This record gives sequence, C-alpha cells and structure tokens, in this order.
Amino acid sequence: MSGRVWWRLAWRNLGRNRKRTLITGAALAFGYLAAVVIVGVSDGIVAEMIDNGTSLLQGQVQVHAPGYLPERSLYATLGGDSGMALSPVLERLRELPGVTGAAPRVLGGGLVSAGSQTSGAVLMGEDPALEPRVSRLMAAIATGRAPEEGTRQVLIGSEMARKLGVGPGSEVVLVAPAADGSLGNDLFTVSGVYRTGVRELDAAYALLPIGTLQSLLALAPGRVHEIALGLSDPWTAAAVADSARAVLAAAGVPADVRSWPRFRPEIADYARLARASNWILIAIVFAMAVFGVANTMLMATFERRREFAVVRALGTTRSGVARTVVYEGLILGAFALVAGALLTAPILVWWHRSPPDMSFLYGGFTMAGALVRPVLRVQYSLEAPLLAAAALLVTAVLAAAYPAWRATRVPPADALSDR
Repeated sequence: MSGRVWWRLAWRNLGRNRKRTLITGAALAFGYLAAVVIVGVSDGIVAEMIDNGTSLLQGQVQVHAPGYLPERSLYATLGGDSGMALSPVLERLRELPGVTGAAPRVLGGGLVSAGSQTSGAVLMGEDPALEPRVSRLMAAIATGRAPEEGTRQVLIGSEMARKLGVGPGSEVVLVAPAADGSLGNDLFTVSGVYRTGVRELDAAYALLPIGTLQSLLALAPGRVHEIALGLSDPWTAAAVADSARAVLAAAGVPADVRSWPRFRPEIADYARLARASNWILIAIVFAMAVFGVANTMLMATFERRREFAVVRALGTTRSGVARTVVYEGLILGAFALVAGALLTAPILVWWHRSPPDMSFLYGGFTMAGALVRPVLRVQYSLEAPLLAAAALLVTAVLAAAYPAWRATRVPPADALSDR
C-alpha cells in the first residue's frame, strides 16, 4: 500500500474515539504551553538581571586604559598622562550599530562627611547630558535632582544619605587623594538622593559632574578612566566590544575593552545555568506527557487487537501496522502543536506587555549583585517555542513507539479466536 493510505488509516483511527483523542491532544497542548511559559519566565528573570545589573550603572561595554583593572589606579587614564580628545572618539563609538550611548567617566575613592558622620565612597564623575543614554541611575533619583555641570553638587545613594543624616540641600565635605599627590577636599551641596534597591550601590556611589571631579582629583579635562557604552541588545556586547576596540585602535588610543560577561561574570554564569535549566524543564514536562499519552495509545491499541490481526492475516507487514500507530502519534502531535501555539501566543504577548506584580507575595531582591523586581516578567523568543515544538513531536512519536511495537506482536490466529 502507498504511504498516503497509511496516513488516511491513521487519521480515521484517531476519529474513532474523539473524546479520548481530544483529551490526549489537550494534554500535549497544555504541556507545550507549560514548557514555553516556564522557559519564558526563566528568560525573563535572566533579562531582568542583565538589564538591572548592567544598565543601572555599569553599561554593557566598558573601555579602560590598559592596566587600569583590577587595581583601578587613579593615574591610569585613557590616552595616558596627556589624556585624549574625547569628542571625536565618543562620536565614533556612538555610531557603532546597536550602541545607544557612550559616556565618559572619572572614578576615584574618597570620603564623604557631614558633621561627625563619615562614609567611604566611590566618587564617579559623569556627564549629565550623556550618562542617561548609558545608565538608569539618574532615573532612580528619589528626592532632589541630578548635579549640574560646573557646580559643586553631589548625588548620593539613600543608604549613604541615611548614614550621614543628610538630604537635598545639605552640605557635605568630600576628601579624596588627587593625582598630583595632594589631598583634594571641598564643600559640596547634596543635589539629590537616588534609590536603586541594591543596598551595596545605594551605600557606595557618589556622583559628581565630571569636570568638578576632575578638578578635585587634579586631572586634566581630557583625562578619563572609563567610557561606558549602552546597547539596545545586551547579547551583542561581545561584537560591539570588538568594533569599539577597532575604533579606538584607529584613533591611536590603547584600550582594554570589555563586554558585560567579562566584568559581570556572575550574571553571565547565571544566564548560562538558566539556559541549561530550560532544557531540563522542557524534558521533565514532556517526559511526564510521554507516559500519559503512551498509556492512552496502548489502551487504544489493545481495543483494536482484532483489527490488527485481520490486516496481518491479509498480508500487511509488521512495519505497516507499526507505521499506522506511529502516524497516529504524529498527527495527534501536529494538531496538539497547532492548538498549543494558538493558545500560547496570546498568553505570552499579554504576559510580556502586562507582567503581574508579585509584590503581595515577595519584595524585590538582589541576585548576583543585580536587582530583581517583584514583577513576573516573561521574555519570549523563537528559541523556546521551536524547542518545545520539537520536544512535543518527539514526545508524540515516543509515546506511539511502544504501542506500535505491541501492535506488531499480536498473533493473528489468537486474536481472531479471542484467546
């Protein structure tokens, strides 16, 4: 018989007990839904960690002078002691595909004091016009405003403000070792207080206008320690880092360019672990489905023992009988896949656009130094649906394999005599 006949027989056999077929197909469709949603939630947590772990302050790509890391020497600035022409380099970096912004930074360690209270701080000089295109720290200002260029203003975190007992409008003293060997110190006004939810960040960083910090640290205007790049897609960081390295080399600026997996390896490790876990989750979901579908198909095979005996007595080969049962599984899997996809797509789109707020169950928390908000976000991509689709079809075939083998083992004489 031709292959088309086997498909028609398989189709007709599925229609014999429509209720059982619908229940079995629904189990596979809901298995597909569960697998895609579970992977989507896992990917959403990873995306949240990457976004908050890099976009909150650090950026997705960082450029430093060779030897600046890990010691973060005050003297190791891009372009050496004479500095560099920042504007043309920043313009070239911003023109790279996928780059949303490039911001120069000056970094130093120091003390922030108010009255009898003192707190250690990482002093970061930033450009108020360029920094918002790279990081979201300015958007986290809880009270007050960002410091303005050319002023002696400082933006501090909520934990530092609480420790010092200050707020917007308060005066603090900043003390830091300068590049000329002196001790830079001056009186600053707190322009605002930011709150990110990451305790370590809120307690450590004090932000100043870049020119003001360069003056405090006795650095020339062209000397910066870091250029941070913001990207539209964090997963393109490695490619953008290579392009940025070429731009800096063409400009004659020796540089150490690193993508976020290098300076935030703990987040990259968690992302790899989550991706491996997705495979395991999909395998578990469909392994459970295999036994349920196989049991149903085995019952259907047992009910058709006489039919299999008749076709075997008429000369049908064992492979023909097995092919019919396997084709039933494939057809069932295909229809379940279509139904599952139609059910899953609108749920994922709605969930992605309107993630449920889970703050009534738990508050935000930090993982690997990144804030994870109490929002159950779903991140969808083609990988998870395609992977789940392949797993569903494999499940349908595996579930049909044993019943198909049993069908070929039916002795025609015994089955026809009801023994």
